[in-house]
Amino acid sequence: MKSVIGIDIGGTITKIGIVSKKADILKKTSFRTKDYKDFSSYIDKIHSSIVNINNNIEILGIGIGAPNASKNGTIETPANLNWSGNLNLVKTLKKKINLPVFLSNDANCAAIGEMMYGKAKNLKDFIVITLGTGLGSGIVSNGKLIEGYDGFAAELGHFSINNSEGRLTGLGVKSGLEAYVSATGIKRTIMYMLSKYMNDSIFRGIAFNDLHGEDITKAAENNDFIAIKAYEYTGKILGKSLANFVTFSQPEAIILTGGLAHSGKWILNPTIKSFNKNLLPFYQNKVKILLSGLEDKDSAILGSAALVWKNI
Repeated sequence: MKSVIGIDIGGTITKIGIVSKKADILKKTSFRTKDYKDFSSYIDKIHSSIVNINNNIEILGIGIGAPNASKNGTIETPANLNWSGNLNLVKTLKKKINLPVFLSNDANCAAIGEMMYGKAKNLKDFIVITLGTGLGSGIVSNGKLIEGYDGFAAELGHFSINNSEGRLTGLGVKSGLEAYVSATGIKRTIMYMLSKYMNDSIFRGIAFNDLHGEDITKAAENNDFIAIKAYEYTGKILGKSLANFVTFSQPEAIILTGGLAHSGKWILNPTIKSFNKNLLPFYQNKVKILLSGLEDKDSAILGSAALVWKNI
């Protein structure tokens, strides 16, 4: 069976899978991105991981989704990765593996994946928002992915929301959206809420570095006041921002994916409420907010794999 490899380079986890044309993931593996301080050793780990999961399957190419990916095959000054400068990912990996390698922004890959396999199959105008370590965005207008001059269009995670607190993103943007709306952002919000309110909470005994998104969702389900307030705060900011984004491309749908989106109603309900409140009148009831149609744990792999099927 002819297949492709999809690689999602996340700020926390790198996921690799062998994917068929029908979106079946035949083999997969993952490892912690942050364990590799040196870019060269990180590439070696990607290569060995591919070798370990490929048992004589014919591979047509490799698709990679990564933050700050350019059309030139490089990752440039990534905000949530260990490495700095311009990293020639495609050229470096090709020295290890003699296959076509395609690279794009991780959120662009998510958008392509939704078009091929998910809830955007019949849509020509939509936005995908990836809520991972940071916030990424992929915009499709009139059936075409908006990439920009060299691939850096739609960096909405660094769109300033002009919040009075002035949190900085990984690129130093004051009040940048991803500093509030991301897996990292909601952890920061938990700490903010602990300082703002005196209510009992499970998080009063948990250090920031020991806090995980799943903990916040579980706490909200157990009626933890701080967790619920954190989701309400996050959803309010996300909803208002999405309403602003509608004005420049008028999508039919906005699709949420990534770790923070896995919290389901806890992020979705306050987001939709804020979105509808801030949406201009002539957009009302025309734009849906949806959770990704791809299987939660594998959506990033499928999106990266779709990049190969789109180009070969």
